[in-house]
Amino acid sequence: MQNGNEPRKHTIAVLVENKFGVLSRVAGLFSARGYNIESMSVGETLDPSASRMTLVVRGDEFVIEQVTKQLHKLIDVIKVTDLTDESHVERELVLIRVNAEPSNRAEILRTADIFRARVVDVTAVSFVLEATGDEGKLEALIELLRPMGIQELVRTGKVAIARGPKTRVRRVEPPRKPRVPDDPKVVGFAD
Repeated sequence: MQNGNEPRKHTIAVLVENKFGVLSRVAGLFSARGYNIESMSVGETLDPSASRMTLVVRGDEFVIEQVTKQLHKLIDVIKVTDLTDESHVERELVLIRVNAEPSNRAEILRTADIFRARVVDVTAVSFVLEATGDEGKLEALIELLRPMGIQELVRTGKVAIARGPKTRVRRVEPPRKPRVPDDPKVVGFAD
């Protein structure tokens, strides 16, 4: 068990307003304080006015607490959740172009099958594989394909969601003001 003073990877989910400039403000918050974002994935939610960011940041408990507090201060941030110690599901996607020499083709396809990777492109000299999974699974796949000659690798950031039922964040509508008549002298029907 790690104590709070050892730096480790944290997965932070941030629900933000889907507005111009929010992404740069969040990234700027990290860079201004000298913290590195190891991965970031951003996408629209069911509510088109909100986006969800999944950030992976390395730091001890103090650093993560400071980052979380600073994120809460940003006006466009709706909710911040550190999923690291919660039960959650996380996935990444990787596309790998690997040399497909005739002597290696069968081994590449067996390896892909074991990792449930799909071949999404085939040429005379290469295969492009698509795989999803947690970080450990993808690292293992990459290491097995490395001796065959990886030509190119593209990887998304981590996306994560808490397990079990969670309440959706609902926007609080400001109370509606009663309609005021145009003529302030008109109070009732009869004077």
